[in-house]
Amino acid sequence: MSDWLSPAEWEAVQLSLRVAFWATLFSLPVGVTVAYALARWRFPGRELLNIVVHLPLIMPPVVTGYLLLLTFGTQGPVGGFLDRTLGFTFAFRWTGAALAAGVMAFPFMVRAVRLSIEAVDPKLEQAASTLGASRGWIFLTVTLPLILPGIIAGTVLTFAKGMGEFGATITFVSNIPGQTQTIPLAIDLALETPGGEALAARLAVLSIVLAATALALSEWISRRVAARVGGT
Repeated sequence: MSDWLSPAEWEAVQLSLRVAFWATLFSLPVGVTVAYALARWRFPGRELLNIVVHLPLIMPPVVTGYLLLLTFGTQGPVGGFLDRTLGFTFAFRWTGAALAAGVMAFPFMVRAVRLSIEAVDPKLEQAASTLGASRGWIFLTVTLPLILPGIIAGTVLTFAKGMGEFGATITFVSNIPGQTQTIPLAIDLALETPGGEALAARLAVLSIVLAATALALSEWISRRVAARVGGT
C-alpha cells in the first residue's frame, strides 16, 4: 500500500480511518438510545426528534457543515465554551471532521437500529417483565441479542458513510493536508490540480474497495449473529 500511495496520500487514508472510527464510536451509544426511544417510547416532541435526527439526510451537506461551524466553531456557543474552558477545538481539526462525519452518518445508525427494535415482538419483553426482570436487564438479555444484527449493520454503514463524508466536512473544517484532508477531500483537491487525475483515480478505487469490504463484512457478521441468535 505504501508503494502505491505517496506519504501524503497514505496520510489522507489514515486520517479517514481515524475520523470514521471515532465518528462511529461516539454515534453508537447515542444512536442506540435514540433509536430505542423512537421505537418504544411515546413522549412530547417525539416527532420533532425524529425530524431532527433525519435532517442531515435531507438538507444539503453544506448547510449541515455551516450549522456545525456556527455551533461548534471557536466563535460558536458550544465551540467557544469548549475552547475557553477545556482548550478543545473542533474547527479546522480532525476532531471537527469526525464530528461532521458522525452527524452526517447518525441517521443511518438510528434507522438501522430502530427497524431492528421495531421488529422485536414486544410480548417477549413483556414476558420477561412479568418474571420480575428490570427494564435494563430485559434490554440486555432479550432485546439486545435480537437487535444485534441491526446494530452491526448500522455501525458499518456509519463507518462507511464517515469514510465518504465530504460536503459538511469541507464546510466545517476546510481541506487542510495532514489535519482535515480525508480521502474525499484529497480526491477533490487532486481533480482541481493539473495532472492529478491519476491520484484521484487511485484514491477513488481505494474508496470503493474499503466501502465494498465494509459492506461485505457487515453482511457476513449480521448473518452469523442472526443465525446464532436464531439457534439459541
